[in-house]
Amino acid sequence: MMTTPADAIRDEVWELIEIQIEVFRQPFRLTSVELIECHSRAERIKQLGRELDQIGRAAILEQRFGTAA
Repeated sequence: MMTTPADAIRDEVWELIEIQIEVFRQPFRLTSVELIECHSRAERIKQLGRELDQIGRAAILEQRFGTAA
């Protein structure tokens, strides 16, 4: 089975979300380093979401007009 760029992005997003959940489930306060890492992961999740949006828009345009945008 071939993995598309969108599939790879979705997999990375889910992995990052799982890490965030694990970190926030810890019964103790996060250190400043852990908070920075959480922020970095959140920013990466947003960036990947934008990439997925772009892929989706391009696919819709290609389907409608027969050309990639």
